[in-house]
Amino acid sequence: MESRGKLLLDLFFCFAVLVRNSSADLSYSVPEEMRPGSIVGNIAKDLGLEAGKLFIRKARIDTEDQHYCDIDLKTGNFVIRERIDREELCGEKASCVLKSELVLESPLEVHRISLLIQDVNDNSPVFPNDVIKLEIRESAVKGARYYLNEAHDADMGKNSVQQYSLQNNEHFVLSVKEGSDGSKNVELVLDKELDREKEQNVNLVMVAVDGGNPQRSGTATIQITVLDANDNAPVFEQAVYKADLPENAALGTVVLTVSASDADEGVNGEVIYQFSRISDKAKKVFTLNSKTGEIKVSGPLDFESNPNYEMRINAKDGFGLSSDSKLMIKITDVNDNAPVIHVKSLTDPVPEDVSPGSEVGIINVQDRDSEKNRQVRCSIQQNVPFKLVPSIKNYYSLVTTGQLDRELVSDYNITISATDEGSPPLSSSKTLHLSVADINDNPPVFEEESYSAYVSENNRAGSTLCSVSAGDPDWRQNGTVIYSLLAAEVNGAPVSSYVSVNGDTGLIHAVRSFDYEQLRSFKVHVMARDNGSPPLSSNVTVSVFISDVNDNSPQILYPAPEGNSFMTELVPKAAHGGSLVSKVIAVDADSGQNAWLSYHIVKSSDPGLFSIGVHSGEIRTQRDISESDSMKQNLIVAVKDNGQPSLSATCSMYLLISDNLAEVPELKDISYDEKNSKLTSYLIIALVSVSTFFLTFIIIILGVRFCRRRKPRMLFDGAVTIPGAYLPPNYADVDGTGTLRSAYNYDAYLTTGSRTSDFKFVTSYNDNTLPAEQTLRKSPTDFADVFGESDSSPEQKPPNNDWRFTQGQRPGPSGPHMPYGTHIRWTPKSGTRATGGPEVAMGTGPWPQPPTEAEQLQALMATANVNEATANLGPGTMGLSTRYSPQFTLQHVPDYRQNVYIPGSTATLTSNPQQQQATAQQATQQALPPPQASAQPEPPKAAQTPASKKKSTKKEKK
Repeated sequence: MESRGKLLLDLFFCFAVLVRNSSADLSYSVPEEMRPGSIVGNIAKDLGLEAGKLFIRKARIDTEDQHYCDIDLKTGNFVIRERIDREELCGEKASCVLKSELVLESPLEVHRISLLIQDVNDNSPVFPNDVIKLEIRESAVKGARYYLNEAHDADMGKNSVQQYSLQNNEHFVLSVKEGSDGSKNVELVLDKELDREKEQNVNLVMVAVDGGNPQRSGTATIQITVLDANDNAPVFEQAVYKADLPENAALGTVVLTVSASDADEGVNGEVIYQFSRISDKAKKVFTLNSKTGEIKVSGPLDFESNPNYEMRINAKDGFGLSSDSKLMIKITDVNDNAPVIHVKSLTDPVPEDVSPGSEVGIINVQDRDSEKNRQVRCSIQQNVPFKLVPSIKNYYSLVTTGQLDRELVSDYNITISATDEGSPPLSSSKTLHLSVADINDNPPVFEEESYSAYVSENNRAGSTLCSVSAGDPDWRQNGTVIYSLLAAEVNGAPVSSYVSVNGDTGLIHAVRSFDYEQLRSFKVHVMARDNGSPPLSSNVTVSVFISDVNDNSPQILYPAPEGNSFMTELVPKAAHGGSLVSKVIAVDADSGQNAWLSYHIVKSSDPGLFSIGVHSGEIRTQRDISESDSMKQNLIVAVKDNGQPSLSATCSMYLLISDNLAEVPELKDISYDEKNSKLTSYLIIALVSVSTFFLTFIIIILGVRFCRRRKPRMLFDGAVTIPGAYLPPNYADVDGTGTLRSAYNYDAYLTTGSRTSDFKFVTSYNDNTLPAEQTLRKSPTDFADVFGESDSSPEQKPPNNDWRFTQGQRPGPSGPHMPYGTHIRWTPKSGTRATGGPEVAMGTGPWPQPPTEAEQLQALMATANVNEATANLGPGTMGLSTRYSPQFTLQHVPDYRQNVYIPGSTATLTSNPQQQQATAQQATQQALPPPQASAQPEPPKAAQTPASKKKSTKKEKK
């Protein structure tokens, strides 16, 4: 039978009836006990919806009670979720309907779904008692009726009890009558009188059969005891009892009292009450006093679950006669249920850029009470940018009323209050926590509109210049700020080669050491960018100012820095006090007070004679020049800047008080501090070493040669007094004897403005060098024959005009150029004897001998140096670079250096090309040795001049 029942369930499912009303609500009919997962229908198809949009619109099934059905979002099928038992859900209700709602969002739609549960014959008839005991007197007449408790079948309709039957017997038959309410009254009718003497007990079997397919049945045993006669059965005062009971009735409350009377006396008149028919739910909430007939509340009542109860009560006397009555209890509704708030949908978090009026949640409010007690008002109490908009039935939409800003309010606690219309009204509340999702809508903002950084020059690479800071009120990665440099150039180089910025902290560091003299300020553009999508950024300008540090000493441009050359200035003897003598020009690469220069005379031959302008550097006489003043004046001038600490530089100024060059003494006597460079020392040492090596080598060769001749006394043959070799002033006696075939002569020269010595080696002249064979045989007169004498006059010749500069070649503002050629070239103090000036080669010096090629070459080199300096330097700048020429033009400075002359001569410089050429030819002819040199007892002596006197004195001392 069970297999056939399952088959019927499947058939019921196949023939489920779908009813669709005009309000777009759906109704389905399905049999109970369907397997979970069974398909009831296709909601999407029946409502004309696309199945693919169910998931997007968050379709769901909402029910007030247990969730028996659900929707498949992929297919739109309405499926059974849990076992459905009609008898458990609806009890004895004729119609069992499950109501649910289909909720769709965006936009909000609610469709009511009614599911009619069809009864299935899954319950068999059950008698209240398996054994029914009756006591019948033997005096009972034929046709006497005895009430029997009917069987109960939980199924409804035709599946309930349809008929009763009694096993074959000779005494009793069953009588079944249907009442007005559809119930069946079963009575046992005596068909044949009983005889106690024959049968004291009669056992019968009663069968109850339902109308299902297949049929189900239940049985009960009737045990009859034959007694003596009992004439009257109990009679109820009312055939039907009705009572109204509020659902909030307390336990023990008496619902009502039933009463039945029996006309018999004694034991036959004692009545006992019992429930002859009662549901399982009614048994849990009601009890019956078998003696008094009081019905009391024994369990909780709930109008919402069971508004009505119906039961039958049986009254029986002591000898088995009985009767029954019907009891109907109606439960009245009481406002005992507060509204219940259900959050059906909630968008959490809500993007802060959501537009006003957007739906962010769906709220459903349920009240299980009825009528007015069921009506609910719903509202939001706080002042928040949200409101509830009534939608469908008890549904509300939670919508925004204004623009959200997470940076102002990041989350909301929304309290929803619901109140019903009962008396007294009941209310409930629910708090929703709603967060606002961050949107990258705020770019980073710097704390300042612009930044300035100050750094001293010569800073350490990697030092911190300043710090920039930007804030972003957004959250997490949207508020994370990263700093970077915008691409730019500073002085043609990438800005990243000057500064760098820490991407996390905003610290700006120097990449290199800055030099104020090259770069005084520059601007850097820093970008602050967040990590949002898309990222937002802002820029700020950082101005970097480099402050000057006193790291540059003053640079003296005039006079030239001390080396192996020095400057001299002629001061007229008639100069009055305050006369401008010269001017010291200096510059400082620093700026500001670090470049404010002051001039001071730190040492002077005559402290009271000259003064210098503290700010101008002009050297002036403090008083008139007197005859007692020394002709040679030395000044040491210090130039200081105004930095902290102060830096300085010094220079020497050599002044000659004279009206003409003839009165000028030997310049070599002017003392100055020599600062030979290391290179000069190295070259001198090298030359001395080479010369020593050569001398040693020659001596060894000569010694070997003399030893081979085996003539030890030959050195004294024909010996004569050997005078010291008399060489011209341009030559240095290297070996001391002049016996080499080729004597090596050298002279050291310093170029103008150079601190290194350029050594000039003069090749030997075989014509003027004594052979080795004649060394010991030559007399002093022979030397005179060899060298000759071009002019034996003791008088000194007047100055040669060939060496005088023209107006165009003169330095200073009087000429187009300001050459450095006015520096006098001197030979360093060494073992060699200083040579004479170039005018000797021209025949104007005090030398008695004609000039040699070396003397002519020296003169030509001096002329070339002057012309070269004149050609290379620009006009009016004293040789200054273009950097200082705008600031230090000397057009206003007097011609301080016009009176430059060649040491060892009284001649001034001129530049007459024709005279120079003629003089050079004459000097060349005089330099050649005569064909027949007459012997002279001693070298001729030149006229005594101050210079020659000093030279002879030095020779005598040597």
